[in-house]
Formats: sequence, structure tokens, C-alpha cells
Amino acid sequence: MSATPNALARLVESASFNRFVTAIILLAALLVGLETYPPLMERYGPTLEGLNDLVLAIFAIEVLLRMAALWPRPLRYFQSGWNVFDFAIVAASLLPGLGSYAVVARLLRLLRVLRLIRTLPDLQIILGALLRSIPSIGYVLLLMMLLLYVYAVAGVFLFGPNDPFHFGNLHTALLTLFSILTLEGWVDVLRIQYFGCERFELPDPSLCTQPVAQPLVSTLYMVSFVLLGTLVFLNLLVGIIVNSMDEMRKSLQEHRVPPSGLEGQLEEVQARLREAQALLSSLQGQQK
Repeated sequence: MSATPNALARLVESASFNRFVTAIILLAALLVGLETYPPLMERYGPTLEGLNDLVLAIFAIEVLLRMAALWPRPLRYFQSGWNVFDFAIVAASLLPGLGSYAVVARLLRLLRVLRLIRTLPDLQIILGALLRSIPSIGYVLLLMMLLLYVYAVAGVFLFGPNDPFHFGNLHTALLTLFSILTLEGWVDVLRIQYFGCERFELPDPSLCTQPVAQPLVSTLYMVSFVLLGTLVFLNLLVGIIVNSMDEMRKSLQEHRVPPSGLEGQLEEVQARLREAQALLSSLQGQQK
């Protein structure tokens, strides 16, 4: 009785099994991508549906194997968040009645691709670092929102009459500054304030009713915002994430350090006790 779970545990933890699961996840990703081409679906629709069913069956068998490997306590499978994620995707895909909801079914197939994170430790480090850095990132984003608000209000007061298209009101100015954070089109916005809307036309020329050229003010305003918003804050976000990744790697390395001293001896004794229990069970079976 105890040999089968041990064999299953070795199977599900083996590198070849995990590589096979990774290959199936990549196949699922390929199938989801092929479904976005209507000509392929018209020609090979039944074949793709059959492959999708095969992928789902393999995923279901994988979940059952991982639970059976933990026998006699298969519910320990749900102690891992990644296992809960896998089970939820497979269970949702097996729900009856999804045939009439094609979009939902396809989205569930798309979620299978995310299982690739579970099979690649480096991806787990990156995701864990992102989750760990959320509190720090939240404070940085709050500070950035304050910066956007201050610059947006100043932009409405300074450039609103000259450029109502970009700085006509608060929400328009916020949208303009948010797009400038991506370094998209900020030079054109600067030129409108630098030369005035009369010389450098707005996207809607009818809005240019009070042209005002402000070379010095517009240069200081735009250059300071670009430097603070892109170079300082974005680099600060990158630094927080990189620091969290280093912490994740260190914590994983600490957990992977082999036990020594009394802990190692205790594990060895427990392993021998399990072997003795298995031998005793087999002898009792032979006597019966």
C-alpha cells in the first residue's frame, strides 16, 4: 500500500514528468493561439477541439496523480497556492454547460497558459518578487499620483488658455501628463506651449483662441516633469522590484539548504521507520 504513493511521489517530482507537463502547457498555449484564426478553425476545428480535450484530460490526470502521491493525506495537495490554482483551472474547464459560452471556455483555456509559471522556478521568482514589492510600489505610485496632480493643476493654470486641447481642465491635463510618462508625443506638447498655438497648431485649430508663447516656463515645466516622472520614479520602481527579486532568491536558497545535525538525523530515523512500517505491512499481508 505504501509503495504506490512513494512511486507516484517520485514520478510527479521527477524532471521528466515536469518537462512533459511544460510541453503540454506550451501545446495548450499554441492551441489557444490557433483559435484566433477563423480560417484555421473552419478547416481544422474538430481536430483542434479534440486536441483541447486531450490537453484537459492530461491536466486532470496530472492533478489526480499529484493528489494520489500524497496518500493517505491527499488533501495536503491544497496547501500549496499553485496547486489550488491548477485545480481551479482544471475544475472550471470541466464544468458542464460551458459549450454555450464559447468566450468563457476560451478564456479558461487561456488561463492554462499561466500554469507555465508553476513549472519554471525563475518565473516563480519574478512573480513572487512582484507580489512582495506591491506595498512599496503602492507608496511610490501614491507619490507619483501626487506629482501628476500638482503638475496637472499647474498645467491648467499656465497653459490652459493657450492649449485647451491638452490642458483645458484637470482630467484632460492628467491624461496628457500620463501619456507623457510613456515619452509619447511630449515634444509636440512642449512646442505648442513654447511657440504658442498660433505658430504650432493644435490638433483642433478652432480651440486656439488665446495664443500665448511661454518658452522659459514651458521648458522648465516639461523637462522637470519628464525627469521626475520617467527617470526618477520609474527607475525607483525598477529598483524596488530588483531588490525584491534578490530577497526572493535568497529565501529560496535558504529553503533549499540541506538539513544538518539533529535535523538530518531525525529525517533519517523517520525514513527508516517508514521502511519498517512498509515491511511490517507486507509481512502481515503474507500471513493473511
